[in-house]
Amino acid sequence: MAAIREACGAYCEQGPPNSGDEVIETCLYITNGIIGIISPPCHLLHSLDPFLSRANIFTYTDAMSTKRVERSATHAGSWYLRDKTSLDHQLTDFLGNVPAASFEHGPLPVPDARIIIAPHAGYSYSGPTAAWAYKSWDVSKIERVFLLGPSHHVYLSNCAVSQCTEYQTPLGNIPIDTKTIDELSKTGKFQKMSKAADEDEHSLEMHLPYIYKILSESEGGMRPLVPVMVGALSTHSEREFGELLSPYLADPKNGFIISTDFCHWGTRFGYTNYVDDADCENVRSINSSSYFSPSSHARGSLNPEVPIYKSIEIMDYKGMDVSNGGSHAEWTEYLARTKNTICGRHPLGVLIAGIEYLRNKGVELALDQRRPVPGTGPAEVVAKENLTGEEALKYRFGKIYWVQYKQSSHCKNLSDSSVSYASGFAKA
Repeated sequence: MAAIREACGAYCEQGPPNSGDEVIETCLYITNGIIGIISPPCHLLHSLDPFLSRANIFTYTDAMSTKRVERSATHAGSWYLRDKTSLDHQLTDFLGNVPAASFEHGPLPVPDARIIIAPHAGYSYSGPTAAWAYKSWDVSKIERVFLLGPSHHVYLSNCAVSQCTEYQTPLGNIPIDTKTIDELSKTGKFQKMSKAADEDEHSLEMHLPYIYKILSESEGGMRPLVPVMVGALSTHSEREFGELLSPYLADPKNGFIISTDFCHWGTRFGYTNYVDDADCENVRSINSSSYFSPSSHARGSLNPEVPIYKSIEIMDYKGMDVSNGGSHAEWTEYLARTKNTICGRHPLGVLIAGIEYLRNKGVELALDQRRPVPGTGPAEVVAKENLTGEEALKYRFGKIYWVQYKQSSHCKNLSDSSVSYASGFAKA
């Protein structure tokens, strides 16, 4: 591992046991005599020295394409339990604490909910929240699973796929769908992760025990995984990758998992924005000298009726609401306005863009061929003017339903910090 890290040109200092996203990690990159230091969340990665050599991060192969290569469970024993029996019992407890039929959709798992969104912090923080997504997940028809997570440790302007052939978990190994990865690689749009970069990234690994448990205990047994590390994509690139992945997203044989935490709030994260209106129109940054001002609309002020943790909730809920609509333009506008530090905003943006692309294509096809839009009754034909607004969502592919939300702590002062976690699913 030391040799691989040296070849990669990166040394990453992990937080203490069970730290999750609650401890600032520091990444030190030494490349061609240039030193760059990054503190997550990954919205700060864009500030990495532009001279950092991406080749050093991504080109170490070790003949990975020609032999069995296992990605080690590098975060086991710190971010989650290493012992197989203890971990299995913990996941069973997390899943058991989710009501068996708590949603408007009836008993769990939700039929056709093959797309889920879940957090990736240490299990002591986000494990119970993630269970709501995994309890909803319908794997009855899927043959493979796509896992999209953000890059926390390396700068990446596009997406990267794994060069490993299997991923290790304390519960057992998950095979990698190397055939599908080869298909993606042939598009020329995906880089390949080095083994070191792969093993450093927790946004992918934190989902693996849940994936293994759900699949291994399902009727179809274990299915292969397609891990994708999503970089700091531009708006255009999110749409490009959404369209590129749309054939896989449309295929009912594919499951999708989007890995993301929500707001990282506090001076330690470089983010202290505050709102007190549901539409998040009056966004301001609070500071030590003025945030107790009695005027709720003065720049930097704090509304005494809306404590900081409630403001964070308002921002996060607004983001969830925007994602429900499936408009990628609205999603990017929301992020530009609030600067909300949703660390998986790019994987989520790719999903929203892909869903929007498929919705548009589905509506066009239905209108052209005078056949029902997917999700309507067998003989119903929907007129174009009826495919707008909230009513149209029931006819459309992939509406996101958010089912659980938690904060790691309730911030009340500028010295406090927290990370938010949310779980959801989309029926497709």
